[in-house]
Amino acid sequence: MPSLSPADVLEALGSVEDGMIAEIIATGATSEELLEARAWMSNDEALVNEGRPLASSRVGQLIDTRSTLEEGDEEKARRG
Repeated sequence: MPSLSPADVLEALGSVEDGMIAEIIATGATSEELLEARAWMSNDEALVNEGRPLASSRVGQLIDTRSTLEEGDEEKARRG
């Protein structure tokens, strides 16, 4: 399965900064892994209740990458 393109990331996540796109592509994840990470970030409780194992490997890395970058963006916004 080919790795992600910037268009794949934008399609899955909507408008995101170039830095986040580059970080996500650098994980080597596939489109399916990015969509799974997005599902975990939007509603992890539902996935756990379905009995799905916690995200790991590249899906977990995508979640960590996106969370870290979003926290940095929030911090910058607070400093104004």
